[in-house]
This record gives sequence, C-alpha cells and structure tokens, in this order.
Amino acid sequence: MDSLVPVLICSLIVLTFGAFMLSLAHWFGAKVKKPASKAKSLPYECGLEGEEQISSRVSVQFYLTAILFILFDIEIIFLYPWALTFKDFLNQGQGLEALVAMIVFLLIFVYGLFWEIGSKALRWK
Repeated sequence: MDSLVPVLICSLIVLTFGAFMLSLAHWFGAKVKKPASKAKSLPYECGLEGEEQISSRVSVQFYLTAILFILFDIEIIFLYPWALTFKDFLNQGQGLEALVAMIVFLLIFVYGLFWEIGSKALRWK
C-alpha cells in the first residue's frame, strides 16, 4: 500500500490540475453568441449553395503505417544512447554483455521488420 501512495498523490494532482484548467477555460474562454438569424450563421459562398461533405474517410492503412513508423522510430531511438555509452561499458569490462543485449534487441527488431513485410502490412491496396 505504501508504494501506491505516490501514484495516488500524482493522480490526484493531475485530476485537480485538469479540472482547474477546464474551469478556467469555461470562465474566461470565448463565449459563443447565437446569431440573430439562420442566414447570418451560414458561410458566404458568393450566392452559390455551399457544398457539404458529411464525412471524409481515411484509410486504415494510413493509421497502420503511422503506428508502425512510430514503433520502429522509437526502436531506432533506443540505439542512440546505447551507442553513446558502449565505450563506458567496454571500460568497465561489461562490453560483451552490452553487445549481446543489443544484438538480441536488434534480432527482435529485424524479426519484427520481416514479419511486417511478410504480412504485407505496408502494401496499399
């Protein structure tokens, strides 16, 4: 229970701050005025009827590509600190352990890349 106290305090602070910011936005934010007539709320279209698009569909492939890009981008970011600290590991005599850990990480990374290519996740139909 003692280990949950900091998490609960942090959660309470975040919720309080969020409620405070929402209330500030409500009190001091711009107020929406109701137009005097319906015609005043319509956009000006030079006398032409406005074209209304109800929904725009975005392909699921777009979201899949974006998620995979973020995933692989984060994995590549993990290589940078390892490369910077590898010399320190060598000086401490732990170079082999650090190298093996990074090789395992890269093998998992490459396996994921080949699985992605094999499942045709990036192929646009």
